[in-house]
Amino acid sequence: MSNANIHMDDDLLVKYLAGEATPAEHQQVEDWVAASETNKKLFVDFKLIWDQSPIAERDVNKDDAFIRLQKRINSNTPVPRNMMIKKLSRKQWIGIAASVILICTVLWLTFNHIYDNGSVSFVRIDSKDKVHTQSLPDGSVITLNTRSTIVYPGRFTGNIRPVSLSGEAFFKVSPDKTKPFIIRVNDVTVRVVGTSFNVKSRNGKTEVIVETGIVQVSKKQNSVHLNPGEQVTVTREQGLLAKQQSKGKLYNYYLTGQLVCDKTPLSEVVQALNEVYNAHIVIANKSLESLPITTTFKGQSLNEVLDVISGTFKITVVRKNQQIIFK
Repeated sequence: MSNANIHMDDDLLVKYLAGEATPAEHQQVEDWVAASETNKKLFVDFKLIWDQSPIAERDVNKDDAFIRLQKRINSNTPVPRNMMIKKLSRKQWIGIAASVILICTVLWLTFNHIYDNGSVSFVRIDSKDKVHTQSLPDGSVITLNTRSTIVYPGRFTGNIRPVSLSGEAFFKVSPDKTKPFIIRVNDVTVRVVGTSFNVKSRNGKTEVIVETGIVQVSKKQNSVHLNPGEQVTVTREQGLLAKQQSKGKLYNYYLTGQLVCDKTPLSEVVQALNEVYNAHIVIANKSLESLPITTTFKGQSLNEVLDVISGTFKITVVRKNQQIIFK
């Protein structure tokens, strides 16, 4: 039977998102998500609910987490830790915890965020092969790059404005100090009040670049505050890296049609050119990677851009099959 037609158990999805799934269960979820667009949409919506739950941030991999969860549900009846461990095995309480977390999560989101005539309503936008601009219920404006997806509630009625992103988008967030704007992308949280910034997540790496205002970027217990002109990169393996100054504006080409370089390392320019022109440029001489370039490319063909770069740095450009090699 095709995975596209198999119903996915909610408890298994919770175990997957909580990091408690076995390798076989993990693969089962991955196969189910990849089987159809319907499954992928269901998973994204489910993950949005999970991500916005205050319980989702807890480490359900420890015995104490379950005790804390019990206390939250019934603060007048604390559960002795030794009694719980004696009565339930680890496998048993993980299953129970998963069910309780799911119920609490759905109730929390429904009554605090998007309760609308008794139903939860999500809006999902897929940009596919075109850049797409979308206005949100609070007046914020999001521009999605190609191959990007955003999911958000039909109304922001709670204490936060939650959004889930896959891919890349530029955000212009309407100021509202009473309701922080929160973006979940992979396992990274971006929290703002009113500002403009770019978020890009591809191949396990998430990059946030700020134009105006202050942005908080967090992963697990680590966080960093970014000011205008600053950026941070989060990788799956290394986590939150140190913030740095952004050099130029290569990131918003899909908004402006310009590649603005301001002492930008050649390696970053090449990366942008590969994306913009769907090219395969390789820097064979590693000593060239850090060369800084200051210019603006707008409307030029790839060949014209290559002429400017090669003329500026006296670089030899070699074309071999589908590759363009800098030597």
